[in-house]
Amino acid sequence: MIRFLIRTGIFLASAALGLWIASLILDDFNLELSGFIVAVLVFAILQSILAPWIASITRDHASALTGAAGLVSTFLALLIATLVGDGLTIDGVTTWVLGTVIVWLVTMLGVLLLPFVLVRKAVRESRGI
Repeated sequence: MIRFLIRTGIFLASAALGLWIASLILDDFNLELSGFIVAVLVFAILQSILAPWIASITRDHASALTGAAGLVSTFLALLIATLVGDGLTIDGVTTWVLGTVIVWLVTMLGVLLLPFVLVRKAVRESRGI
């Protein structure tokens, strides 16, 4: 149960960071502070549901597209997150494409690297460094 909570926290933090960085880089990728938490939660929940589902479909029916499953699920999660609340708006095809890539990349790196950072920090604290 603790592992699940830690993974959930890491994924939520990574999703929040991905959305925030995309909003800093792209002018037409707008993240409103009032709806930030809703946008992050909607995006993270949808991404955690869509990614395995799309990966399964591509693996079964179009194995050449398996690598694109993360990008597709990120795009769909962003699309639905923009429809659900007013915390996230994305305008323009270029912003949609670049926003999807940025959020996917930051989220992927966050999920891969954040556990190492947290473990290193915990080890240093336990050693009193």
